[in-house]
Amino acid sequence: MSGAGDDAGQGRSPRREVAREVVMGGQTLPWWIAGVAMFALILFVGLSMVRAGPGPVPSTSGPVQGRPAAGLATGGAPPDISNMSPIEAADRLFNRVMQATSSGDSAQAQAFLPMAIAAYQRARPLTLDGLFHLSMLNRTAMNLEAALDNALEILERNPDHLLGLAAAAEAAIELGELDEAELHYRHLADVYEGERQEELPEYDQHSLIVDVLKRDAERFLAER
Repeated sequence: MSGAGDDAGQGRSPRREVAREVVMGGQTLPWWIAGVAMFALILFVGLSMVRAGPGPVPSTSGPVQGRPAAGLATGGAPPDISNMSPIEAADRLFNRVMQATSSGDSAQAQAFLPMAIAAYQRARPLTLDGLFHLSMLNRTAMNLEAALDNALEILERNPDHLLGLAAAAEAAIELGELDEAELHYRHLADVYEGERQEELPEYDQHSLIVDVLKRDAERFLAER
């Protein structure tokens, strides 16, 4: 299964196609706010628990009182990724996009989004955390089919993965596929307590997201 936007169009349902055309055509919301759920998820990552990959990229604990996270460059210049491995470069660009998005700098986020998405594609095969990052980037770029495909790649390898289930549910919601979203959120609610005990690095790195996923799932399910 490819995570690229062009490949994601294969087998698309008419309902998904209409949703994608409306969003991509600019007929509804701006690209950087596809809905409250997506914006909240990006905000959590941008402000809280984004951490770079292993190697020379320093981990960050997020900005404090509006200051950028440690290790994130400010301004419009791209980060120096020339001496990094492919995944380190991809993680650094992901951090830049999330920081720009959380601070409301849509111009910078737009500038770095294609670079970040391409970097993760070059870094394949990806870890589950890398696929989660790629799904978030594609959602931010409104490549909604690609975002869902990335999330489903996670679930093919770990059907109980909390971040994969949440990413799949949110992408499905944005595509108007509420029945599919319900399936993912019901499964998340069922496995949450046991899966939360798994010591996966991405659960620690994105703990502020993981801690609220069950509540988000229950809120959605209560309205079904």
